[in-house]
Amino acid sequence: MPSPCLRSLPSRLVPLVLLGLAGLARSAPPARDVEPRVNELLARMTVEEKIGQLQQLDSVPNTWAIRDEHRDLASRGLVGSFLNIRGAKAINEAQRLAVEKSRLRIPLLFGFDVIHGYRVIFPTPLAEASSWDPAVAERAAGIAAAEAASTGLKWTFAPMVDIARDPRWGRIMEGSGEDPYLGSVLAAARVRGFQGDDPAAPDRVLACAKHWVAYGAAEGGRDYNTAELSEHTLRTTYFPPFRAALDAGAQTFMCSFNTIDGVPASANPFTLTKVLRDEWHFDGLLVSDYESIKEMIAHRTAADGADAARQALNAGVDMEMVSRLFAEHLPKLMEQGKVPPAKLDEAVRRILRVKFRAGLFEHPYVDESREAKVVGAREHRAAAREIAARSTVLLKNDGGLLPIKPATRAIAVIGPLADDPDAPLSHWRGDGRVEDTVTLFAGLRSKVQGRGDVQVTYAKGCDIEGDSVDGFPEAVRLARQAELAIVAVGESSAMSGEAGSRSSLDLPGHQLNLVKTIQATGVPTVVVLYNGRPLTIGWIADHVPAIVEAWLPGTEGGNALADVLFGDVNPGGKLPVTFPRTVGQVPIYYNALSTGRPAKADNRYTSKYIDLPSDPQFPFGYGLSYTRFELSSLTLSAKSIAPDGKLTVSVDVKNVGDRPGDEVVQLYLRDEVSSVARPVKELAGFRRVTLPPGGTQTVRFELGPDRLGFLDANLRFVVEPGQFQVTAGTSSVGGLTEGFEVAGP
Repeated sequence: MPSPCLRSLPSRLVPLVLLGLAGLARSAPPARDVEPRVNELLARMTVEEKIGQLQQLDSVPNTWAIRDEHRDLASRGLVGSFLNIRGAKAINEAQRLAVEKSRLRIPLLFGFDVIHGYRVIFPTPLAEASSWDPAVAERAAGIAAAEAASTGLKWTFAPMVDIARDPRWGRIMEGSGEDPYLGSVLAAARVRGFQGDDPAAPDRVLACAKHWVAYGAAEGGRDYNTAELSEHTLRTTYFPPFRAALDAGAQTFMCSFNTIDGVPASANPFTLTKVLRDEWHFDGLLVSDYESIKEMIAHRTAADGADAARQALNAGVDMEMVSRLFAEHLPKLMEQGKVPPAKLDEAVRRILRVKFRAGLFEHPYVDESREAKVVGAREHRAAAREIAARSTVLLKNDGGLLPIKPATRAIAVIGPLADDPDAPLSHWRGDGRVEDTVTLFAGLRSKVQGRGDVQVTYAKGCDIEGDSVDGFPEAVRLARQAELAIVAVGESSAMSGEAGSRSSLDLPGHQLNLVKTIQATGVPTVVVLYNGRPLTIGWIADHVPAIVEAWLPGTEGGNALADVLFGDVNPGGKLPVTFPRTVGQVPIYYNALSTGRPAKADNRYTSKYIDLPSDPQFPFGYGLSYTRFELSSLTLSAKSIAPDGKLTVSVDVKNVGDRPGDEVVQLYLRDEVSSVARPVKELAGFRRVTLPPGGTQTVRFELGPDRLGFLDANLRFVVEPGQFQVTAGTSSVGGLTEGFEVAGP
């Protein structure tokens, strides 16, 4: 049965991911049996075999094959995991080497970056976060898991749960944005989607919460860069989504590339052992990021490979990704007494434990007949289309230009992203194929198919980057012949994602000039944005009547956007991250701390810029609809509660427009006075509701100590007596406000 949050989805959003699974239901061994089996196996292992379990190796680049050297290691039981081997046949072939030829027959764990889809690619995680719907994130992860598992993969390096407040950082597209609460809810949803109730099930894979920790706080937005944060900020902002992933059952974590408080995350005893193991009691597998242990030499915190291996294992890393410092140096380090045997045993124990929980010992092979039935299934594409539409954000719609009017007979589709099958898949595309992608142009043509009196024409206009404007005249010609121009601009797939940091958030190349040129024709113009991060689009926001944020929407993005543009789907997405006016405002986020001099327009000596407004272009939580909603009757269950009490907040939301639509009701909390500075407001709850014209629904939230409390100066969680405010709104700006108090002793 689907989880309760999935039951609320339309039935067409619950595809037949169990296709081909009849009779294959399986589970991990009972929990009581795992530890004795792990200990029995560990007692039989040689030091060489133990160290082998700590090693993850990569496949031959750009192929699905296992290297000849790796065949030998697998046959001798000297490798624990492989990365990037794909396809049921190839994975079974590699698995047989370990299970049928090695002395102890310990199965291999196969991993791959299934970030937002395997063959059918869903919107990027940042885009999915725009749905403000955890059921969407869980469903997309579940389908991705089903496709990946049908090929023999059992481990994905997702979800990425890093909080990111600097859109210059390319990997902002891989997470859920700037807010720890929204990020926590979606982190838990994605873990449930990947793992289900039992990661050993044939349609599930192990989730991996990454990157532990504070990778999203890289200075200057430069990937792999330093993160300098207080422990208070770590615990209040960057830790919560990881804790939520752990509480949802995440079996693996990945440490990050960056330093934290001057110590590389791959050898940081505070984060890897004190917090993750001792405080949170995580007993799963902790893997390094790609060669990140080796990179400690470049950090200049390790003298050489042996020193890096010693630090990493002693700090709590269990498995080394790709580099081979554990294999090369641990035997001698143990002889020298620099790595206790117990450290090695504990790392191996955690790896074996996860392999048992994943059901690999009972079911090491995958049924090769399932792959063709599951991967790329029609039902999965249908779900991707709905999820992409549900993740679309309407940023502007002056004069009700959208949806496209039924009388419109000529549409010009213009721009370098309008018919690009590559960009929608993003940097992280699993095994996605460009030939499967539905572009915006293709989606719009398909939408009007059979309506011979409607013309949809296309002109590229210009490249995403570069100086050429040779395509402008043709774009202008088509626009002038049309009743509506839709201009698709933004970023290529390589401009965001890992190693995709940018110093500018402007549209690259001559794309802004293309928009200006089309707008100057006088033809009503819609801008569709394809991007992996917030962009600075001030001129467009000021001059273009309609703006649609598509993000990088995946395989079915073109069909989904056609559904939205023609009004078959009423957009209801909201921004999970702030859009700055210029890059000079970065970092900018809604839940900043108060300052001693809050910005005031009439006072120079306050915290603001002198050359632009302090507010963003579009705030966190913002998004429009083709209908209108009103909130009323904000009611609190009490005006005073005890520190350990709970408060119920209710608010009515009404659709006052003329078509069905979705609204995301958002609840924000403000602590008026506390012993430690708290944000000006904090997201405390949200609910996406669907209402017919004239329909009203009462939305209820419950606030308890987990939302009212905070970490004091001694890093203790407390709920202090005092005055609080709650605000119910449709974004982080404005709304209905009521006050209450937490009573003192």
